[in-house]
Amino acid sequence: QVQLVESGGGLVQAGGSLRLSCAASERTFSRYAMGWFRQAPGKEREFVAAITWRGGSTYYADSVTHRFTISRDNAKSTVYLQMSSLKPEDTAVYYCAAGDCYGSRCYERNGYHFWGQGTQVTVSS
Repeated sequence: QVQLVESGGGLVQAGGSLRLSCAASERTFSRYAMGWFRQAPGKEREFVAAITWRGGSTYYADSVTHRFTISRDNAKSTVYLQMSSLKPEDTAVYYCAAGDCYGSRCYERNGYHFWGQGTQVTVSS
């Protein structure tokens, strides 16, 4: 069982930046692909970004491409989401997830087995 704990959320003005972190409890963290999803009030949870277990491939939703960057530090069992040029529509609870996905499955919730509790990101206009 992998436990994931997100941090770094908060309130930021439009155009600002935040960096989310997700720390994993499991030393086998490096074996998993990692993803970030978000859920806004009244909406479905949606894919944001993912990174393969070695970090060789990254995937992004069209809405965040060129603004968000996912990275990982396997020595620290941590994945990051650097968010820049934030918009009010980025407001959501952000969740990190771990799984064995690769390619197109990494865009899907069922590509992941373990989920964090989420961290709130609020972007004011």
